[in-house]
Amino acid sequence: MAKTVLHPANTRGHANHGWLNSYHTFSFAGYYEPQRMHFGALRVLNDDSVAGGMGFGRHPHDNMEIVSIALSGALEHQDNMGNKAVIRPGDVQVMSAGTGVAHSEKNHSESEEVKFLQIWVIPNRRNVAPRYDQQTFRAEDQHNRLQQVLSPNADDEGVWLHQDAWFHLGQLDAGFGTAYHLKKAGNGVYVFVLEGDVTINGQALHRRDGLGVWETDQLDIRADSSARLLLMEVPMLS
Repeated sequence: MAKTVLHPANTRGHANHGWLNSYHTFSFAGYYEPQRMHFGALRVLNDDSVAGGMGFGRHPHDNMEIVSIALSGALEHQDNMGNKAVIRPGDVQVMSAGTGVAHSEKNHSESEEVKFLQIWVIPNRRNVAPRYDQQTFRAEDQHNRLQQVLSPNADDEGVWLHQDAWFHLGQLDAGFGTAYHLKKAGNGVYVFVLEGDVTINGQALHRRDGLGVWETDQLDIRADSSARLLLMEVPMLS
């Protein structure tokens, strides 16, 4: 039997700093819950909204794979590797912090709020050379389909990172059903419902709910309303 852990949206940590409104699925900053430190290699899942003209000043990271997915608005990124980019809906960004990187993120607009997911994945290699990548994905390619947007392989569809992890995004019509087959034995999948209502392996989920599933090789998915999903398959670290 598959094992599961359910994280309803209203049980997440929450910090509203005025310019930043952030919901934490796992322990982060001022939110500490020992039962919610990570799901396998998935260490951070932050659901962030940043006010116009505001942002995170330059700060360091090391030995972490950092993924950003824009939901609305535009997020401006700069780092000490010389990268400067804007992340918009449809974009997925990954940064391997490795031996150390410093970056800043700010709202590209002075007036419109930006909403994005900040995701940290524990790498399978330490002290790699820092790197940056970003790709754009078409919404129509996710219609009633789980589109791969991240993998461990630079030659596969999507961006890549230093971990045996695969991310998929899907925009599903009400009543549509599909299955997700895990890519690697021993991995688990964390499902995050961006919008709408779905049932995963018999468990009803709603907007911003999270469900971790492991010790299985398949997830059965049914959209109970028009729904958008993010599936994150990761190794189940102790």
